[in-house]
Amino acid sequence: MTDLEREIIAEISANGPMGIDRFMALALGHPRHGYYMTRDPFGMAGDFVTAPEISQIFGELLGLMVAMSWQALGEPSEVALVELGPGRGTLMADALRAAKALPGFFSCVDVHLVEMSPVLQRAQAEKLKDSGKHPQWHASVDTLPDDRPLLILANEFFDAIPIRQFQRHQGQWRERLVGIGVEGALALGLDRNVAEGLTLDGPEGAVFETSPISLDIMRRLAERLKHLGGLLLAIDYGHPQFAFGETLQAVRKHKFAPVLANPGEADITAHVDFSSLAIAARRGGAVAHPILTQATLLERLGIDHRAGILKRKAEDPGEIDRAVERLTGRDKAGMGQLFKVLAVTSADLGPPAGFETPDPHLGA
Repeated sequence: MTDLEREIIAEISANGPMGIDRFMALALGHPRHGYYMTRDPFGMAGDFVTAPEISQIFGELLGLMVAMSWQALGEPSEVALVELGPGRGTLMADALRAAKALPGFFSCVDVHLVEMSPVLQRAQAEKLKDSGKHPQWHASVDTLPDDRPLLILANEFFDAIPIRQFQRHQGQWRERLVGIGVEGALALGLDRNVAEGLTLDGPEGAVFETSPISLDIMRRLAERLKHLGGLLLAIDYGHPQFAFGETLQAVRKHKFAPVLANPGEADITAHVDFSSLAIAARRGGAVAHPILTQATLLERLGIDHRAGILKRKAEDPGEIDRAVERLTGRDKAGMGQLFKVLAVTSADLGPPAGFETPDPHLGA
């Protein structure tokens, strides 16, 4: 039993079962024992690998994309390049290197990283020390600049925001809660009270997931974009349309693990409901563009062309081919199809590069 599990059991013993959102918040962000607060989870030595760690091309293409958005905004003299949940800083480092192709853009940019983990802040500082920029760190989106346009990247950020789950039971929705099972271990159960305000119709046993925190973050950022101008690009695994189903999962050492076992020792995520994020963005006054798959966006941004350039100098061209396939493969379980991309912009900014037409692979 981990130290955090003991604290969670003590809290439940004192206050009763807790929501899954509270459990996730503690498991990932507890100041002493939280998963992200105590380790660098990325890479083969960690628990999972993200797109920026697979190939430099990923961050380079996004860097060029945001630079083109800066041009479309009229080349403002000051702009904030923001990353939410920047991992090791790899994506930002690659994006800044590519952005130097537009010297005017690079000179106008100041870098802002929304990161709560001191471990990862140190990794990001090390990664960006030779980037030519001095990042500013933020514990939340609330302290981001409010006097200039924002160009925001959010790769695998929203999937780690706490969710709530509700289950259809005897014709009523009840919240799924974390309590203490018969053997003293953490266990899931249903609230004895009916959930208020849920008017969804669904079959018996259906599970409904929602992330109020994610929707609030998106709405507030959309309000910023409405008044300041700019772009938010959210890339994550999830579904483009609302769907019932349980997607909460834990990963440890690149393998799935029981969600409630050893809190603080595994990454816990849930699939992102992009349709709800888009609605939240529109409620904030911004424009939400049709959702794309990651494969479609990267292909439209020129991943094959960039890969060809890199292969000319590579010791192992096949390694680049394998990385491109991993990022863009059309297999349903692969990143290219499973990961979706939502672009949110201010009204004065048209569809960003790659978003000019719907994605045929999503049937849009």
